[in-house]
Amino acid sequence: MGGRDLAVDLGTATTRIYVRGRGIVLEEPSLVAVAAADRRALAVGTDAKRMQGRTPAHIEVVGPLQAGVIADLDVCERMLRHFVEQVNPRRFSRPRILVCVPSGITAVEQRAVQEAAESAGARRPVHLVEEPMAAAIGVGLPVHQAAGSMVVVVGGGRTEVAVVSLGGIVASQSLRLGGVDLDEAVIGWVKKHHGVVLGERTAEEIKLLLGSAYPPEEEAAAEVTGRDLVSGLPRTVVTSTEEMREALEEPVSAVVDAVKLTLDRTPPDLAADILDRGISLTGGGALLPGLDQRLADETGMPVVISGNPCHAVVRGAGHCLERLDQCAGVFVGARSA
Repeated sequence: MGGRDLAVDLGTATTRIYVRGRGIVLEEPSLVAVAAADRRALAVGTDAKRMQGRTPAHIEVVGPLQAGVIADLDVCERMLRHFVEQVNPRRFSRPRILVCVPSGITAVEQRAVQEAAESAGARRPVHLVEEPMAAAIGVGLPVHQAAGSMVVVVGGGRTEVAVVSLGGIVASQSLRLGGVDLDEAVIGWVKKHHGVVLGERTAEEIKLLLGSAYPPEEEAAAEVTGRDLVSGLPRTVVTSTEEMREALEEPVSAVVDAVKLTLDRTPPDLAADILDRGISLTGGGALLPGLDQRLADETGMPVVISGNPCHAVVRGAGHCLERLDQCAGVFVGARSA
């Protein structure tokens, strides 16, 4: 008996799973709590997230993916198996699985993803689709037409910029930079300018509360609590949207530069299409206030944020899963085969 087919957006920060015929059924943090002694998995996903920053020495919360690729294969296999069993509890079924991967992924990284999926119970072959292509399909861009479409995916650990036409990627840039790096920029700024060390969860919360890529209509401020570098005791400091914008300037500028470089490498006729259609901004980073306005100002192109940009990649992967034969041409390796 064939298993229920799955499309997996295996992200650095969040894993999402689309089940054929049902839609998106799982969205959990890409985290695993493991025993430090034997690397045994103790909690996965949301349960592991609750433990982050609060574990004793014998428990470690790890993210098995870094910058969109697998850094710890064993832990990734256990995490993916746990998620697949949640959405496909039939033990003896082997579903077809489609996995989203970064553009320009190496053969070794491809094999690691396929091994992780097969270990989780996937039927061979495991299909791979590049994230910017999946995102373009997910937001409804005409990827199979002879017209240029540009998509920017700002994920948890990686930013993908691509121009798509005739079912292929014409020009692209891939940065090992994403939402996790924005959190680290906040931690570094507060540590340098206030002498206070923040935890990862606190940094993410303050980024969501005060972070921006463009000056807002009204500046705001908030208190943030961390550990004083000198005394080692808890201390509360006040930070503002202006400070957070300065803290995030370097990673935001890197994203803008990647978009500019991709546009510079785009053939003129396709660039004209993009000017008409606009740049589609997706991924969790698209929710950073003012990022769309910053990109529009720097490139002179209209920028559109799709409804629920976090789900663009998994929606596109789900579309490919529902139409596996028609979309086979966009899978990684399809053109070279």
